[in-house]
Amino acid sequence: MTEPGPGLDVEESLAEFRELVTSAGGEVAAEILQKRARLDPATLVGAGKVEEIAGVAASTEADLVLFDQDLSPTQLRNLEAALPCRVLDRTQLILDIFAKHARTREGQLQVELAQLEYMLPRLMGKGKSMSQLGGGIGTRGPGETKLETDRRSIQRRIDQLKRDLESVRRVRREQRRRRESVPVPTVALVGYTNAGKSTLFNALTGSSVLSSSRMFATLDPKLRAIELPSRRKILLSDTVGFIRNLPHTLVTSFRATLEEVEQAEILLHVRDASSDYGAEQKAQVEKVLGELDSLAKPRIEVLNKIDLLTAEERAGLGERKAGEAVVSAQSGEGLTELLLAIDAALVSDPVLTAELRVPQHKGDVLAMIDAGMVVHERSYEGNLVLLQVTGPASLLGRLRAYRRREAPAQP
Repeated sequence: MTEPGPGLDVEESLAEFRELVTSAGGEVAAEILQKRARLDPATLVGAGKVEEIAGVAASTEADLVLFDQDLSPTQLRNLEAALPCRVLDRTQLILDIFAKHARTREGQLQVELAQLEYMLPRLMGKGKSMSQLGGGIGTRGPGETKLETDRRSIQRRIDQLKRDLESVRRVRREQRRRRESVPVPTVALVGYTNAGKSTLFNALTGSSVLSSSRMFATLDPKLRAIELPSRRKILLSDTVGFIRNLPHTLVTSFRATLEEVEQAEILLHVRDASSDYGAEQKAQVEKVLGELDSLAKPRIEVLNKIDLLTAEERAGLGERKAGEAVVSAQSGEGLTELLLAIDAALVSDPVLTAELRVPQHKGDVLAMIDAGMVVHERSYEGNLVLLQVTGPASLLGRLRAYRRREAPAQP
C-alpha cells in the first residue's frame, strides 16, 4: 500500500517504496493503490479495501503487508486482526533496514532505541508479529523476548540504551575536543539516500567504504582525512542518507551519528543530477537539516552522477549558480574542481602567501614546508633557502621566525 509523497507522482512514489522493500531483503508480490479524500481512523484504508488486501495477500501467499504510511497503534492492531499475515508501516520498514545495516555498537544501540520507542505504544495486539521469529523484514532488532515483556521492562531497556548512548556521546565529544585542538575542519557529506555519497567519499579519500545502490547502505559514520589543493588538511565525514518522511524517532535516536553534520564547517549536499525529482529530494534534505539546526551552514551543492546525463542535459548544467559543483563520483570527473570549491569555502585557518628565508641546515623546517604548503618559487642565497609559499595561517604562524612578509592569498 502506498500514497504519493509531496512532489512525487504515483510511479515515482511506488519506485521509491519498492527500493525500500528490496533494500530490506523483501520481494514484492503485489501492489495496491488507493486514493481517499479522508484516511480511515480505524484501518487507514477502510473496511472494503481491507477485504481486498486480505484476498490479494491470501492468493499471493504473502507473509507481510507493508503500508507506505505510518499506522497508529489502533490501525495496526485492527489491520493485524483482519489480515492473514503480519503488517508493517513505513517507519517500521525503514527501522528494519537500519537494523540490517548497523555494524558498529553505536549504530546497533541507536537502532534498538528507535525500534523500542516506536513500538512501545504499539505492543497491544501484536500477536502475529510477536509470534514469528527468524529471517525476514520486521524480525531484526530487539526480538521477541524483549517485546513480550511488560512495558516497565521495555522502559528500563530504553533508559539503559539512552545511558549507553550518552556514554558514546561523551567519547565522541572527547574525540572531537582532541581534534579541535589541532585546526582540522570537518566537511560533511549529506544528501538524499542513494545520491552517491559513499561513492563520492571513496573517490575523494581513496577509501573502500561500502557503496551500494541499496538505500541506507551507509549507516555508521565514516571520517577520513584528505588534503586540499592548498595542502590544508580536512576531515571528510560520510553520513546516513535522508529520505522523505524520515521518521522523527530516527533523527532523535541518531543524534550522536548526525553530530558530525552539526559540527561541520561546510556541508556538501550531494544530489543525483539524473533524478527527475531533484527539487523535491533537495527540499526533504533541507527539512532534516532544519531539524538538526544546520540549515544555515555554508553548503556546496554537488550535482553527482553527471555520467548518466545526455549531452543536452549536461549542456544545461553549464549555467551553474555560485556554490554548485558538477561531478561524477564514478568516473572522477569534476573532483578537482570540487576540492578547489571546498578550499575556497573554508574560512577557518585561512590560506596566506608569504616569503620564507630558511637556513639550509634546517632540514626539519624545510620538510615541514614541503609537506604542508604549496611552494611557488625556491632559490638560494648563501646558506639560506628563499621560498615563495602559500599555506594555512596556523602553519605559517609556527614559521614566524623565518618569514620576510606575508599577504592575503590571491583569489
